[in-house]
Amino acid sequence: MNLLDRHVRWSVLLSMAVVLGVVVALDVIFSLIDELGESGVNYTAANALMYVAMTTPTSVYELVPYGALGGALFGLGVLASNNELVVMQSAGVHKWRIVSAVLKPTLLVMILSLILGEYVSPPLEQIANSNKAIQLSGSDSINPETGTWRKVGNDYIHINAIAPGGQALYGVSRYTVNAERELINASFAESAEYVREGNEPHWRLMNVEQSVFAEDRISTNRYLQEDWYADLSPELLSVLLVQPDKQSITGLYRFAGFFESEGLDSSLYFLAFWKKILQPLATLALVILGISFVFGPLREATMGFRIFIALAIGLAFTTVQGMMEPISLIYGLSPLLAVLTPILICGVAGFVLMRRVA
Repeated sequence: MNLLDRHVRWSVLLSMAVVLGVVVALDVIFSLIDELGESGVNYTAANALMYVAMTTPTSVYELVPYGALGGALFGLGVLASNNELVVMQSAGVHKWRIVSAVLKPTLLVMILSLILGEYVSPPLEQIANSNKAIQLSGSDSINPETGTWRKVGNDYIHINAIAPGGQALYGVSRYTVNAERELINASFAESAEYVREGNEPHWRLMNVEQSVFAEDRISTNRYLQEDWYADLSPELLSVLLVQPDKQSITGLYRFAGFFESEGLDSSLYFLAFWKKILQPLATLALVILGISFVFGPLREATMGFRIFIALAIGLAFTTVQGMMEPISLIYGLSPLLAVLTPILICGVAGFVLMRRVA
């Protein structure tokens, strides 16, 4: 039995590696083409290549569920085509024993994916996006091509670029409003650095241009330096230029809490948080659904048809997931429910189909 388990495990694990490698390679090629389209004087082809290389771990993490699905379909499909599954079952090996042998490498892939998505891809994604923003950012007060808007207290802030680690900022625009929501102050600083001197850490703004709006006049001031005390730590800033679904689980939870403390909508970050937390469960559900097809209608199917089925399942899962996420944001549904719904559909469908197989 151990020999059969090992044979099934290695067949499926090798198939998962091959499928994931092919899918990631295609994704990298299209990403590089897209980045080369943005290249110019400051953002060169070498910069684009480095950006794609540093964001590839994120692509691997995002494509793991579909690689696991394809690997389960193709690995077991090869065994079914060679009549090895029939021989195993004829020898008294129960189908759930074979399923267990498939789920063991899936569990390994899930653990590696979780480590990759939590500790490897987020810091690389932050560095890649920070470097790209710095390269694309000019000296304009607001660069529509890069940067991010944030609200801190009564300040509405736009930052063109954030250095890796969040310790330095480039192109900081601040708009301060009063209790009546009237603009009273607008300023632009070319750069800022985080200073930990004294009891209260703060940001030191460089080359500041400030406009103060009074009832009957506007006064303009210039400063070489200005200290800015804001509840905006480098730890929070380091994830600002990274899309929520590309951040770490801990970073998402911390930033969602920051949004709530500022009275802002944090549902987008909680949605990404639950999506990352439940990704291993999504991988498991897709694999179980793929296994049920191999034991059922795809036992005698060609490899081309299995590829079609894998693409169809992956597309259906992505479509349902893509529909549930905006629905939850628009109608205020639970982010957990939105993420869990397509996973439950796949899991239940897989178990029902497996129970119907002889």
